Amino acid sequence: MLSYRHAFHAGNHADVLKHFMLLQLLQYLNQKDKAYWYIDTHAGAGVYALDQGYAAKNAEYADGIGRLLARDDLPAPLAEYAALVRSLNPNGGLRLYPGSPWIALQTLRQDDRLRLFELHPSDHELLQENFRDAGRRATVEAADGFAGLKALLPPPPRRALVLIDPPYEEKQDYQRVPAALQGALKRFATGSYAVWYPLLQRQESRQLPEKLKTLPANSWLHASLTVATPSADGFGMHGSGMFVLNPPWTLKAALQDAMPYLVRVLGQDAGAAYQLEFHEN
Repeated sequence: MLSYRHAFHAGNHADVLKHFMLLQLLQYLNQKDKAYWYIDTHAGAGVYALDQGYAAKNAEYADGIGRLLARDDLPAPLAEYAALVRSLNPNGGLRLYPGSPWIALQTLRQDDRLRLFELHPSDHELLQENFRDAGRRATVEAADGFAGLKALLPPPPRRALVLIDPPYEEKQDYQRVPAALQGALKRFATGSYAVWYPLLQRQESRQLPEKLKTLPANSWLHASLTVATPSADGFGMHGSGMFVLNPPWTLKAALQDAMPYLVRVLGQDAGAAYQLEFHEN
Protein backbone atom coordinates (compact mmCIF):
# COMPACT_ATOMS: atom_id res chain seq x y z
CA MET A 1 0.00 0.00 0.00
CA LEU A 2 1.47 3.34 -1.07
CA SER A 3 -1.09 5.82 0.25
CA TYR A 4 1.00 7.12 3.17
CA ARG A 5 2.63 10.55 2.76
CA HIS A 6 4.77 11.75 5.63
CA ALA A 7 4.24 15.37 4.60
CA PHE A 8 0.91 15.31 6.49
CA HIS A 9 2.84 14.84 9.75
CA ALA A 10 6.10 16.69 9.03
CA GLY A 11 7.55 18.41 12.08
CA ASN A 12 5.07 16.97 14.57
CA HIS A 13 5.93 15.64 18.04
CA ALA A 14 6.97 12.28 16.60
CA ASP A 15 9.42 13.93 14.21
CA VAL A 16 10.88 15.93 17.08
CA LEU A 17 11.65 12.76 19.04
CA LYS A 18 12.95 10.87 16.02
CA HIS A 19 15.09 13.63 14.59
CA PHE A 20 16.71 14.97 17.73
CA MET A 21 17.69 11.40 18.63
CA LEU A 22 18.93 10.79 15.09
CA LEU A 23 21.16 13.84 15.34
CA GLN A 24 22.62 12.55 18.62
CA LEU A 25 23.41 9.20 16.99
CA LEU A 26 25.09 10.80 13.98
CA GLN A 27 27.13 13.18 16.08
CA TYR A 28 28.47 10.28 18.11
CA LEU A 29 29.60 8.47 14.96
CA ASN A 30 31.38 11.64 13.88
CA GLN A 31 33.63 11.47 16.93
CA LYS A 32 35.80 8.85 15.19
CA ASP A 33 37.76 9.62 12.04
CA LYS A 34 36.69 6.41 10.28
CA ALA A 35 33.93 6.75 7.69
CA TYR A 36 30.45 5.26 8.09
CA TRP A 37 27.23 4.75 6.17
CA TYR A 38 23.79 6.12 7.02
CA ILE A 39 21.04 3.83 5.71
CA ASP A 40 17.41 5.00 5.67
CA THR A 41 14.88 2.29 4.78
CA HIS A 42 11.89 4.65 4.44
CA ALA A 43 13.46 7.96 3.51
CA GLY A 44 10.40 9.94 2.42
CA ALA A 45 10.87 13.15 0.45
CA GLY A 46 13.86 14.45 2.40
CA VAL A 47 12.51 18.01 2.89
CA TYR A 48 8.93 19.17 3.49
CA ALA A 49 7.13 22.44 2.84
CA LEU A 50 5.10 23.47 5.89
CA ASP A 51 3.33 26.51 4.48
CA GLN A 52 1.57 24.72 1.64
CA GLY A 53 0.33 21.30 0.50
CA TYR A 54 -0.14 18.32 2.79
CA ALA A 55 1.67 19.71 5.85
CA ALA A 56 -0.44 22.89 5.88
CA LYS A 57 -3.73 21.00 6.10
CA ASN A 58 -3.46 19.84 9.72
CA ALA A 59 -0.39 21.94 10.64
CA GLU A 60 0.83 19.25 13.04
CA TYR A 61 4.21 20.96 13.11
CA ALA A 62 2.70 23.80 15.17
CA ASP A 63 2.45 21.50 18.20
CA GLY A 64 5.85 19.92 17.46
CA ILE A 65 8.87 21.77 16.15
CA GLY A 66 6.86 25.01 16.23
CA ARG A 67 6.68 24.88 20.02
CA LEU A 68 10.42 24.22 20.35
CA LEU A 69 11.44 27.07 18.07
CA ALA A 70 9.41 29.46 20.20
CA ARG A 71 11.53 28.66 23.27
CA ASP A 72 14.83 30.10 24.44
CA ASP A 73 15.54 27.56 27.19
CA LEU A 74 16.19 24.38 25.16
CA PRO A 75 18.49 21.74 26.67
CA ALA A 76 21.66 21.32 24.62
CA PRO A 77 20.58 18.20 22.64
CA LEU A 78 17.35 19.90 21.58
CA ALA A 79 19.08 23.23 20.89
CA GLU A 80 21.39 21.50 18.37
CA TYR A 81 18.41 19.99 16.61
CA ALA A 82 16.51 23.29 16.59
CA ALA A 83 19.54 25.05 15.12
CA LEU A 84 19.60 22.55 12.27
CA VAL A 85 15.93 23.25 11.50
CA ARG A 86 16.60 26.99 11.60
CA SER A 87 19.46 26.56 9.12
CA LEU A 88 16.91 25.33 6.59
CA ASN A 89 14.91 28.53 7.18
CA PRO A 90 17.58 31.24 6.93
CA ASN A 91 15.03 34.03 6.48
CA GLY A 92 13.34 33.21 9.77
CA GLY A 93 9.94 31.66 10.32
CA LEU A 94 9.20 28.03 9.64
CA ARG A 95 8.57 27.29 5.97
CA LEU A 96 10.59 24.09 5.53
CA TYR A 97 11.18 21.06 7.70
CA PRO A 98 14.06 18.59 7.24
CA GLY A 99 13.40 14.88 7.00
CA SER A 100 15.86 12.28 8.28
CA PRO A 101 17.93 12.15 5.05
CA TRP A 102 18.49 15.92 5.02
CA ILE A 103 19.53 15.90 8.67
CA ALA A 104 21.99 13.11 7.89
CA LEU A 105 23.37 14.91 4.84
CA GLN A 106 24.15 18.01 6.91
CA THR A 107 25.87 15.91 9.55
CA LEU A 108 27.87 13.43 7.46
CA ARG A 109 31.48 14.16 6.53
CA GLN A 110 33.19 13.96 3.16
CA ASP A 111 33.89 10.21 3.19
CA ASP A 112 30.61 9.16 4.80
CA ARG A 113 27.78 7.88 2.60
CA LEU A 114 23.97 7.89 2.52
CA ARG A 115 21.94 4.99 1.17
CA LEU A 116 18.30 6.04 0.88
CA PHE A 117 15.27 3.91 0.00
CA GLU A 118 11.81 5.23 -0.84
CA LEU A 119 9.16 3.14 -2.57
CA HIS A 120 6.41 5.77 -3.01
CA PRO A 121 6.88 7.12 -6.57
CA SER A 122 6.00 10.73 -5.74
CA ASP A 123 8.20 10.89 -2.65
CA HIS A 124 11.02 9.11 -4.48
CA GLU A 125 10.92 11.75 -7.19
CA LEU A 126 11.03 14.52 -4.58
CA LEU A 127 13.86 12.77 -2.75
CA GLN A 128 15.92 12.56 -5.92
CA GLU A 129 15.32 16.24 -6.59
CA ASN A 130 16.23 17.27 -3.05
CA PHE A 131 19.47 15.26 -3.21
CA ARG A 132 20.51 16.01 -6.79
CA ASP A 133 23.50 18.04 -5.57
CA ALA A 134 24.73 15.42 -3.10
CA GLY A 135 26.72 13.66 -5.81
CA ARG A 136 28.21 10.27 -5.06
CA ARG A 137 27.76 10.81 -1.34
CA ALA A 138 24.08 9.79 -1.61
CA THR A 139 22.42 6.91 -3.42
CA VAL A 140 18.64 7.12 -3.80
CA GLU A 141 16.72 3.96 -4.76
CA ALA A 142 13.05 3.42 -5.58
CA ALA A 143 12.94 0.16 -3.68
CA ASP A 144 11.59 -1.55 -0.60
CA GLY A 145 13.91 -0.63 2.22
CA PHE A 146 13.52 -3.89 4.10
CA ALA A 147 14.72 -5.83 1.07
CA GLY A 148 17.37 -3.28 0.17
CA LEU A 149 18.91 -3.42 3.63
CA LYS A 150 19.96 -7.03 3.14
CA ALA A 151 22.24 -6.19 0.22
CA LEU A 152 24.04 -3.39 2.08
CA LEU A 153 25.17 -5.24 5.18
CA PRO A 154 27.88 -5.38 6.23
CA PRO A 155 28.86 -1.99 4.77
CA PRO A 156 32.41 -1.58 3.44
CA PRO A 157 33.59 0.75 6.25
CA ARG A 158 32.17 -1.62 8.87
CA ARG A 159 30.44 1.31 10.57
CA ALA A 160 26.80 2.24 9.98
CA LEU A 161 23.63 3.71 11.40
CA VAL A 162 20.38 2.28 10.06
CA LEU A 163 17.07 4.11 10.54
CA ILE A 164 13.90 2.04 10.12
CA ASP A 165 10.65 4.00 10.30
CA PRO A 166 7.90 2.52 8.11
CA PRO A 167 4.42 4.08 8.24
CA TYR A 168 2.90 1.05 10.02
CA GLU A 169 -0.29 1.45 8.02
CA GLU A 170 -0.12 -2.27 7.33
CA LYS A 171 0.07 -4.79 10.17
CA GLN A 172 2.86 -6.52 8.25
CA ASP A 173 5.25 -3.73 9.20
CA TYR A 174 5.10 -4.82 12.83
CA GLN A 175 6.41 -8.22 11.77
CA ARG A 176 8.81 -6.97 9.12
CA VAL A 177 10.70 -4.66 11.48
CA PRO A 178 11.92 -7.34 13.95
CA ALA A 179 12.49 -9.81 11.10
CA ALA A 180 14.64 -7.29 9.22
CA LEU A 181 16.64 -6.53 12.36
CA GLN A 182 17.14 -10.21 13.11
CA GLY A 183 18.72 -10.66 9.69
CA ALA A 184 20.66 -7.41 9.93
CA LEU A 185 22.26 -8.37 13.23
CA LYS A 186 23.38 -11.68 11.73
CA ARG A 187 25.11 -9.87 8.88
CA PHE A 188 26.38 -6.89 10.86
CA ALA A 189 26.19 -7.37 14.62
CA THR A 190 28.05 -4.18 15.55
CA GLY A 191 25.89 -1.73 13.58
CA SER A 192 23.60 0.79 15.26
CA TYR A 193 19.91 0.38 14.40
CA ALA A 194 17.24 2.95 15.26
CA VAL A 195 13.55 2.04 14.97
CA TRP A 196 10.74 4.56 15.16
CA TYR A 197 7.20 3.41 15.94
CA PRO A 198 3.85 5.08 16.77
CA LEU A 199 2.16 4.87 20.16
CA LEU A 200 -1.29 3.53 19.37
CA GLN A 201 -3.83 1.55 21.32
CA ARG A 202 -3.63 -1.32 18.87
CA GLN A 203 -1.97 -4.46 20.18
CA GLU A 204 0.77 -4.58 17.54
CA SER A 205 2.09 -1.17 18.57
CA ARG A 206 2.24 -2.07 22.26
CA GLN A 207 3.99 -5.38 21.56
CA LEU A 208 6.69 -4.13 19.19
CA PRO A 209 9.16 -2.85 21.82
CA GLU A 210 8.91 -6.14 23.70
CA LYS A 211 9.76 -8.04 20.52
CA LEU A 212 12.75 -5.79 19.89
CA LYS A 213 14.07 -6.41 23.40
CA THR A 214 14.54 -10.09 22.53
CA LEU A 215 16.88 -9.42 19.59
CA PRO A 216 20.52 -10.50 20.01
CA ALA A 217 22.08 -7.04 20.27
CA ASN A 218 24.84 -6.13 22.71
CA SER A 219 22.65 -3.41 24.22
CA TRP A 220 19.46 -1.47 23.58
CA LEU A 221 17.79 1.80 24.54
CA HIS A 222 14.06 2.49 24.40
CA ALA A 223 12.61 5.99 24.65
CA SER A 224 8.94 6.89 24.22
CA LEU A 225 7.11 10.19 24.41
CA THR A 226 3.38 10.39 25.15
CA VAL A 227 1.92 13.81 24.40
CA ALA A 228 -1.75 13.18 25.17
CA THR A 229 -4.11 10.82 26.95
CA PRO A 230 -5.18 8.04 24.56
CA SER A 231 -8.56 8.84 23.02
CA ALA A 232 -11.67 7.15 24.36
CA ASP A 233 -12.55 5.73 20.94
CA GLY A 234 -9.19 3.98 20.65
CA PHE A 235 -8.13 5.80 17.51
CA GLY A 236 -5.25 8.17 16.82
CA MET A 237 -1.58 8.39 17.75
CA HIS A 238 -0.93 9.69 21.25
CA GLY A 239 2.87 9.57 21.05
CA SER A 240 5.78 7.68 19.56
CA GLY A 241 8.87 5.73 20.49
CA MET A 242 12.43 5.14 19.37
CA PHE A 243 14.18 1.83 19.98
CA VAL A 244 17.93 1.81 19.40
CA LEU A 245 20.00 -1.37 19.15
CA ASN A 246 23.69 -0.91 20.03
CA PRO A 247 23.20 2.73 21.13
CA PRO A 248 26.17 4.99 21.98
CA TRP A 249 26.90 5.35 25.66
CA THR A 250 26.22 9.09 25.44
CA LEU A 251 22.60 8.77 24.33
CA LYS A 252 21.05 7.90 27.68
CA ALA A 253 22.39 11.05 29.34
CA ALA A 254 21.15 13.25 26.47
CA LEU A 255 17.67 11.75 26.79
CA GLN A 256 17.60 12.13 30.56
CA ASP A 257 18.14 15.83 29.94
CA ALA A 258 15.71 16.24 27.05
CA MET A 259 12.74 13.94 27.69
CA PRO A 260 11.27 15.71 30.77
CA TYR A 261 11.53 18.97 28.85
CA LEU A 262 9.68 17.50 25.86
CA VAL A 263 6.89 16.31 28.14
CA ARG A 264 6.53 19.78 29.56
CA VAL A 265 6.67 21.66 26.25
CA LEU A 266 4.97 19.22 23.84
CA GLY A 267 2.47 17.72 26.27
CA GLN A 268 -1.14 18.45 25.37
CA ASP A 269 -2.84 17.30 28.57
CA ALA A 270 -2.22 15.60 31.91
CA GLY A 271 -1.53 12.29 30.14
CA ALA A 272 1.81 13.52 28.78
CA ALA A 273 4.73 11.37 29.96
CA TYR A 274 7.93 9.70 28.87
CA GLN A 275 9.62 6.34 29.31
CA LEU A 276 13.34 5.65 29.15
CA GLU A 277 14.82 2.17 29.38
CA PHE A 278 18.36 0.91 28.83
CA HIS A 279 19.77 -2.61 28.86
CA GLU A 280 23.24 -4.03 28.28
CA ASN A 281 23.85 -7.75 27.87
